[in-house]
Amino acid sequence: MKNLPIMRALGLVLAALMLLAAACGTSYDQETYGQIKVNMTLKEVIHILGEPTESKGVSLGGVSGTSAIWKDEHGTINVQFINGKVKLKSFTKPG
Repeated sequence: MKNLPIMRALGLVLAALMLLAAACGTSYDQETYGQIKVNMTLKEVIHILGEPTESKGVSLGGVSGTSAIWKDEHGTINVQFINGKVKLKSFTKPG
């Protein structure tokens, strides 16, 4: 019974390390950019890239648009979604 708080703390530390490892696994480079295809959903792109660094959206007359950016030391991936699907994308290297 005395080890229960230690086991809980160990479990939390392990979970945090797993999340950190998953977040560090994706780099925003040309290869990762190539995995993003026109007509993919935002959910599919997030599955590949993770949550965007920044995101903006607008809706007008039944049409919604979202601009999402993923950025790290390897590059910046910018994806434009219309009604939840990729329509435009770009990749720029830092520097």
